Amino acid sequence: MDEELRRYRELDAELVSLVRDIKMLSTLSWPKRVQDRFLADWRAGKHELPQIEYKKFNYAERRLALKNIAHQCDAAHPIGNYLQRTAHSWQVATLLLDHLGSREMTEYSMHLYGRPGDRIAGSAVNNLEAAQHFISAADDVLGNDKLGEVEYCLSAEILKEELESKLDAVFFNHKVRVEVDPELVAKAAAGPTRIRLRAGTCFSEYDLSQLLEHEAFVHSLTSLNGRAQTNLGSLGLNSPRITATQEGLAVFSELVTGSIDIMRMKRISLRILAIDMALRGANFIEVFSFFLEQGQTETESFTSAMRVFRGAPTTGGSAFTKDTVYLHGLLSVHTFFRWALRSGKLELAQHLFAGKMTLQDVVELEPYVQEGFIDPPMYLPPWMHRKNGLAGYLSFSLFVNRIRLDQVEREHVLMGV
Repeated sequence: MDEELRRYRELDAELVSLVRDIKMLSTLSWPKRVQDRFLADWRAGKHELPQIEYKKFNYAERRLALKNIAHQCDAAHPIGNYLQRTAHSWQVATLLLDHLGSREMTEYSMHLYGRPGDRIAGSAVNNLEAAQHFISAADDVLGNDKLGEVEYCLSAEILKEELESKLDAVFFNHKVRVEVDPELVAKAAAGPTRIRLRAGTCFSEYDLSQLLEHEAFVHSLTSLNGRAQTNLGSLGLNSPRITATQEGLAVFSELVTGSIDIMRMKRISLRILAIDMALRGANFIEVFSFFLEQGQTETESFTSAMRVFRGAPTTGGSAFTKDTVYLHGLLSVHTFFRWALRSGKLELAQHLFAGKMTLQDVVELEPYVQEGFIDPPMYLPPWMHRKNGLAGYLSFSLFVNRIRLDQVEREHVLMGV
């Protein structure tokens, strides 16, 4: 290892020590008592905005330390550029945390995650237009049915058993625990070695598949692979700048395994519309009511609205914009996989799982995987082991883009005959 790489390894270790204890999403989460009180009041006809007390932070000293790390990196060097962008991302994240509960946090959120009106790379479409497309498609397929409860129920306890047996088959060197949590507000939550399920919740077969492919075989898997890195431990951290790629990869994993359904696409899309509503002035009750009107239950509507207002004032005009990344992340990752196949570089897709990184990172850091400075992934999701199947899916996707649906409709061609 040359002296420059050794210095970057030391700077990376310093960065990890500075940010390891910063837990963005858990810090922003609301206690379950807030949900219980709001819903009890709502059912009694008392409609009041939730009042959230956030912990006070002052990360000024850490920002200076992160700035110092970035200053020591050469932006012309791929590893140096990676560390600079990662340090900057954490600086913005600490500013967001320092301004929890204020309108200022929204600006930092949009810096990290974007906004609903942002254009999707490689197209003339923005996030809002994409969301409206999927909502319209879902309504067409479902005959404008609302998003009601599933007709059958897998209990959290049964789901726990199902998940554990499948997780053990993949994570041969680690134990990823599954726990049933009565205090969890979200339906499920995942970390590197633990997946939590909300007690008393009905789960579907789609939920089982989505938790496996999205949470376990992407989020947990890339965390464990990143933590196992010899030289770049930051690849095991949830740097905010990797969120779009991580969530896009996780939803892509659902897509290629047939785990995603049209109702989930609609739910993801509705969140983008809800963020736009909040930014334009809608308060928590108005956003909660929006989800109710779309057919979600009171509990699910609260959870959906909470995602929009995490860390932000519930009075309107502000939002936590993380949920805008899911669609453009999916489309970007899908495009990346198709590009990799067409360019004969499908191995790059495998390296996406070596840790938590962006699409830009995986391309620019590829030489360091080849040299051994970055370790290849210890774990891969099962579908990545079936490369011929993945290639078949991607090649079909590339070809089908040549078919123009407007011409099919105009010429009244009978499909499949």
